[in-house]
Amino acid sequence: MAGNVKVFMLMAALTALVMALGWMLGGSGGALIALLIAGGMNFFSYWNSDKMVLRQQGAIELSPRQGAELYAMTKRLADRAQMPMPKLYLLPTEQPNAFATGRNPENAAVAVTQGLLNHLSADEIEGVIAHELAHIHHRDTLTMTITATMAGAIAMMGNMMLFAGGRDGRGGALGGIIAMILAPMAAMMVQMAISRAREYEADATGARICGKPRALASALQRISQAAGRSVNVPAEKNPAAAAMFIINPLHALRADRLFTTHPPTEERIARLMAMEGRTPPAAPPTAPSAAASRIPRSGASQPPRAPWGRG
Repeated sequence: MAGNVKVFMLMAALTALVMALGWMLGGSGGALIALLIAGGMNFFSYWNSDKMVLRQQGAIELSPRQGAELYAMTKRLADRAQMPMPKLYLLPTEQPNAFATGRNPENAAVAVTQGLLNHLSADEIEGVIAHELAHIHHRDTLTMTITATMAGAIAMMGNMMLFAGGRDGRGGALGGIIAMILAPMAAMMVQMAISRAREYEADATGARICGKPRALASALQRISQAAGRSVNVPAEKNPAAAAMFIINPLHALRADRLFTTHPPTEERIARLMAMEGRTPPAAPPTAPSAAASRIPRSGASQPPRAPWGRG
């Protein structure tokens, strides 16, 4: 119940911010229009959150035949968590990463990148899948997707303020500059408040689902190291969705911790290792690059030959 109240308050804060920006742009009429837009975005996101995010990231749905091993692993973990089997998608990027989306466990999807399948071990992949199933089980996916949508809209409205100014002296050039700076910052703060706590919870629940806290900790370390070296182009084009990934996918992000959407990876690893009563794992060696890419191309008639990106 407390979690639902927190989510309601966060979403109310986002809606209020959208209305405030609407008022600066168009007075009371602008605020009303902004309220209608916010409601429409929430309604649209509720029914189409999975399709919207997956399309933005260029995801390709995997059939049971294409991803037999991955399907078997996910089905086993879903059964252990007593939840429905989600749809599986492949993201055509070499950056190791993953996310889950969907409005409820019955309409959920888990997306993994080609890089994740190429460079992580089966145990590490299992830990990542279990983490994403935990997000679905906790019903985090809907909240995070709606928040990402609203945050993107707030950032867009803040940018509009710089050029449009306000009617009847509202805002003006100075108000536009302030709104352009503060609106994305406020949206980022809300994303941070939602995703940081939920990542810790998903790590703990995911470790219990797969029974391998150390494997999940090792996966987080590998993904975190790789995220700074490779570029996830779809994620860079849609940065508001970064909070949905297991590790921030934005390349070389060096923002202050106050404004990061994910908790420190070191702290996440330490908490997971505490579940096993062990010290954090040493930095793993860099995985060798795959000899040939198994990423399905747009319009390709043949599925990837191996679900792990190998073979």
